[in-house]
Amino acid sequence: MSREQFSLSAALVVKSAFDDGILHDFVEETGFEPIIEWAPTTVILESIENGKRPDVVIVTNDALTGLAKKGIVAPDAARPLVVSKIGIGVLKGADLPDIATVDAFKNTLLNARSVAYSLGGQSGLYFAPLLERLGIADAVNARATRIPAGFSAEKLHTGEADIAVQQISELLAVEGTEIVGPLPEEIQKVTSFSGAPLAESPRKDKVEAFLAFLRLRKSAERFMKFGLEPQ
Repeated sequence: MSREQFSLSAALVVKSAFDDGILHDFVEETGFEPIIEWAPTTVILESIENGKRPDVVIVTNDALTGLAKKGIVAPDAARPLVVSKIGIGVLKGADLPDIATVDAFKNTLLNARSVAYSLGGQSGLYFAPLLERLGIADAVNARATRIPAGFSAEKLHTGEADIAVQQISELLAVEGTEIVGPLPEEIQKVTSFSGAPLAESPRKDKVEAFLAFLRLRKSAERFMKFGLEPQ
């Protein structure tokens, strides 16, 4: 049976929860099927700036505010979805390093063989300047494994790094990754993500049904399973 489709550009932060059954359940219950392009928020914004027009986006709240100012989404269109924290991951079964305090976190990074982090996602945009603030950028980056986008935990499994930094849900997207914990509270970056239909989308009914589905209790439970706090 053919499905009624709509296009979605979504931040990687929600991919694990979607793959865990949210998408399957939505399609089965509604007959609507999102065709998804996964990318960091910065990449999604760039593609929209270059003329791409999906029916719906899931990006950071700040990004949606910018899109609303440009008239690309309606000012009242945003539907709050999840709050995400940055965390540290290692290979499952590896010794868990100490990140309980800022000093312990710094020592863990300095003692790592290589720290993997993304340059394009929200975690990378925050983490690179954080290294500067902590005074350890040169030492960590001399051995760091930096990727333009994607999942930093993949570098644990290739042996290129022994520590991965990213949104906790993105770390969990790579099977065999164990979460050490979130960054210490004093240096944590909490990011809110929301969804919204684009103003010119002809499929707003399907988009609104999708965003409402993401706010149901059963969807919230899947988000929480991957370290995301429903809004």
